Amino acid sequence: MKEYSSASTYTNKRPCVVTIGTFDGVHIGHRAILQRLVTTAQKEDLDSVLLTFFPHPRMVLQKEANIQLINTIGERTEMMKKTGLDHLIIHPFTQEFSRLTAMEYVRDILVNTLNAKKIIIGYDHRFGRNRTANIEDLREFGRTYGFEVEEISAQELNEVAVSSTKIRKALEAGDIETANNFLGYPFMLSGTIAKGKGIGRTLDYPTANLSVSEEYKIIPKNGVYVVQAEISGNLTYGITSVGTNPTVGGTHQTVETYFLDIDQDLYFKPMRIEFLTRIRNEETFDSIDILKEAIRQDEAFARTYLKTHE
Repeated sequence: MKEYSSASTYTNKRPCVVTIGTFDGVHIGHRAILQRLVTTAQKEDLDSVLLTFFPHPRMVLQKEANIQLINTIGERTEMMKKTGLDHLIIHPFTQEFSRLTAMEYVRDILVNTLNAKKIIIGYDHRFGRNRTANIEDLREFGRTYGFEVEEISAQELNEVAVSSTKIRKALEAGDIETANNFLGYPFMLSGTIAKGKGIGRTLDYPTANLSVSEEYKIIPKNGVYVVQAEISGNLTYGITSVGTNPTVGGTHQTVETYFLDIDQDLYFKPMRIEFLTRIRNEETFDSIDILKEAIRQDEAFARTYLKTHE
């Protein structure tokens, strides 16, 4: 898969079939649409192209909305690599871009830049300045510029929308199993291991504090989870606490992971954690000793879970 930072950097001249959208989560519903795109491209000797946008349009046009996304743009790109796509274009969504007329968007980007011969799109797709154009307008442009429009059905799109909504609600509720079932892979957080306050080490459970720089990334409900972690390409397992550490007077949300089988200096290394299951809610304990006993029980739960899910 080739990646492009904007439509203007797209240099491929082969005719293509295009789909357009955010595809946040790249979940099982999204992947069904992308599989259709890839299969169509192979059948008709076209290249497959996904045109997506970043930032999310609502981040630019509705800044007060405080959008929470399932994937960072880096995570989304990594998931796209597994779909069989030929080309991924991540076009910058700006106020200027949003003011393109429907004709300018179709003529300059889809036709002249991408050389689109087929566009696979949802029946409710809106585009152009103020989102005034619809799929019928796109079909009309297709007759003018020589491309075909294939409609994604209402049922298929509804399944995609329901999946995205259920994933977000499940993460907000800490229901990792439901989120993972709809995603088709474990929900992940990615970032860098940062220096924390070192409280975990004083409890005999040293932790790695994950710094997630993307404020738009959704964080699961506060609580304790079993996770798989990838640190500089190496896989290990651990217990992740999402929350404020109320027993020791914490006030800011942190994502801290205690690794079951490693204890080394990991500061500033890149890390991705994949959430496997939830152990319990975040709690405020009456003493440090009670907290330590709870962590011991968390570790026992995690080891048993991992043995039974090998």
